[in-house]
Amino acid sequence: MRLEAIEDQTWPRRLLPPLIALSVTVVIASGLAMLAGANPFSVLGLILQGAFGSQFAILETLNRATPLIFTGLAVAVAFRAKFWNIGAEAQLYAGALVTVVLGTGVLQWPSLALLPLLAVLAVLAGACLLLVPAVLKTRFGVDEVVTTLLFNFIFLLFISMLLEGPLKDPMGMGWPKSARLLPEARLPRMVDGLRLHWGFGLALISAGAVWIIQSRSTLGYEMRAVGLNKNAAAFAGIPVNRVLIKTALLSGGLAALAGFSEVAGVKGSLTLDLSPGFGYTGIIVAMLALLHPIGVVFAALFVAGIFVGADSMSRAAGVPTYLADIMLATALLLMVLAILLMRFRIVRG
Repeated sequence: MRLEAIEDQTWPRRLLPPLIALSVTVVIASGLAMLAGANPFSVLGLILQGAFGSQFAILETLNRATPLIFTGLAVAVAFRAKFWNIGAEAQLYAGALVTVVLGTGVLQWPSLALLPLLAVLAVLAGACLLLVPAVLKTRFGVDEVVTTLLFNFIFLLFISMLLEGPLKDPMGMGWPKSARLLPEARLPRMVDGLRLHWGFGLALISAGAVWIIQSRSTLGYEMRAVGLNKNAAAFAGIPVNRVLIKTALLSGGLAALAGFSEVAGVKGSLTLDLSPGFGYTGIIVAMLALLHPIGVVFAALFVAGIFVGADSMSRAAGVPTYLADIMLATALLLMVLAILLMRFRIVRG
């Protein structure tokens, strides 16, 4: 048995494997629900109802999807050029750190000036953080999987040191958290009384901008060329290392916007539990979306819906919320297999 590349991929060939992967994921989740002693149809219904069954549930799902859109876009951009950014978690915290440092009183500007500045500086922080692994890769051939992954732990320890030292809120009753943002540094709510904020709108704009870059710009063409075949791209005159650096800057900046939106839109201050793994979950989102920026939005809504719905389902049916983690892990593994079957067929000989 061997794999043979498929040159002309038809639409059914592109759509069927991902759909089958998601269907099998649902079947496996149903089986696990039965093992837990619950009715699988009831469990799946409770997940859907908890995620989309009311205005509150829908807005909460959109709110949970906001950072996942940013980190999913960051991963999709990098992976498209075969730059394996596993450090979106660190870049998220870099964006959050800049937002807190400048948004707690250093700059006392009106919201119309302060919020765009904080967003831009957060992007620069995330871009600069990922620039280090990018330079190490392009100049010295250091594997970016290792460097970006290690940066997650290094930067989280750095954040912990700051929250126990210079950034610790003196009014925080000893808890390791920063001071709260000024009201002018908070993103306004999209719906009064609920947590959904305009960071979600920024995420949608970012997805559209990334789609335009990838499909309509020279940089997008160069990124796809480098991702498909680095040697062929270099032979055609594309500056591979320069493209990888630009890709890293864009990817890191997008991940940092997740930190900015979470601090300015939801939390209001920086803590070590700001992200429950949004950077890592962004990898799942990007793979479920097949690295397509518009698909990232729908994949993020799917993942966020599972998490929000699982919380409601767990309370109603008594099934552990870990079922959501199993569903996402299964979906990721099956989606990787689906991508393989989209590009190759299995033949004998």
